[in-house]
Amino acid sequence: MNQALFSYIAACPTAFQAAAHTAALLEAEGYRPLRETEEWMLEPGGRYYVTRNGSSLIAFRLPKGRPVGFMMTAAHGDSPTFKIKENAELTGENETRLSVEGYGGMLCASWMDRPLSVAGRAMVRTENGVAMRLIDLHDDLALIPNVAIHMNRDANNGAKYNFAVDMQPLYGEKGGFHRRIAEAAGVAEEDLLTHDLFLYNPQPGVEWGDYISAPRLDDLQCAFAALQGFLTAGESQSAAVYCLFDNEEVGSQTKQGAASTFLRETLERICDALGLTLRTMAAGSFLLSCDNAHAVHPNHPEYADKNHAVRMNGGVVIKYNASQRYTTDAVSAALFQTVCEAAGVPFQRYANRPDMAGGSTLGSIANTQVSLNMADIGLAQLAMHSAFETAGAEDTAHMVQALKTFFGMTLRSGGDGTYQLR
Repeated sequence: MNQALFSYIAACPTAFQAAAHTAALLEAEGYRPLRETEEWMLEPGGRYYVTRNGSSLIAFRLPKGRPVGFMMTAAHGDSPTFKIKENAELTGENETRLSVEGYGGMLCASWMDRPLSVAGRAMVRTENGVAMRLIDLHDDLALIPNVAIHMNRDANNGAKYNFAVDMQPLYGEKGGFHRRIAEAAGVAEEDLLTHDLFLYNPQPGVEWGDYISAPRLDDLQCAFAALQGFLTAGESQSAAVYCLFDNEEVGSQTKQGAASTFLRETLERICDALGLTLRTMAAGSFLLSCDNAHAVHPNHPEYADKNHAVRMNGGVVIKYNASQRYTTDAVSAALFQTVCEAAGVPFQRYANRPDMAGGSTLGSIANTQVSLNMADIGLAQLAMHSAFETAGAEDTAHMVQALKTFFGMTLRSGGDGTYQLR
């Protein structure tokens, strides 16, 4: 399972590749692409997916009979990194650097002194107008060098990083970056119009004893596990929906993020095609917001809440927050606990220390567009937002089994605080 996860991560250096690679895996399983620019004709038992912006994707599978609701997961395909600016080359006397700015909140030190590559998308001129081309240069092309300890004696006493000075990567070739991207896009240099390109860590994932380490575990580990659960689940009376969103790391406030209309409009179109109303369907629906959680740190256990510290290889994490930065409440936690028990999967409960604010994720943001029962879940990991993250070797399989069981279940709401999930 972890080797399959590493292959998925390697194929998904940016959200653009994550959406395209996931689409290819869906098509191999008989899922048909839909377009937002067309009317949808859906069939009972049909399998479909739709993308937006080339970086977000929603797939769904309809039951053969009238669906009683939606069983959904949401994960994100983007990760903290560095976006390459339009005028990419910073030329010095003896070297070339790439002009970049930060995307999301990364651990800067982890990005230094390691080979980096470039991926994303390019927009090119064609005979018929403009087209998108996916770009993944694969090669080691750039590196962000540290200043030697001899020149910065305070380097080990805590560091503050100025993105405009300290984090501009050295480019391994003298000039020609624009030409290199045009070649990768398969066009003449004058036909390369613009791009959305990012640095990424090409180091492959590794399994070492009880642990795994890889780039972009947050959140491709959940994206992969949810996809495996979605594809391998048995039939239920609910419509199964798999969501992969872009831009979570910068707040989701984009046309393709969890705060956009993408989820609501997709669910509305499903309901319209089946002669149903979203209001009724949503009342019998359940969404799991899947995004990793902070494992108790072996060197700094004081950062964890004593009664809610979660551990790698301890199973799926249910995440709580009184301010609703996580959507979990008593209803959704009880429902997901029922899922884990049915799946035979261990679970654990996480909350931040009361004096340490945690980050927000997809659930509460998506709930502003579609009101649903939701729980926030994830897998315990170390060094979140590092260029190379660590998690438990057993936990990917735990999440896959839990979500396989989830997608095979049907939720029925009694309307009076009672629920059936079987």
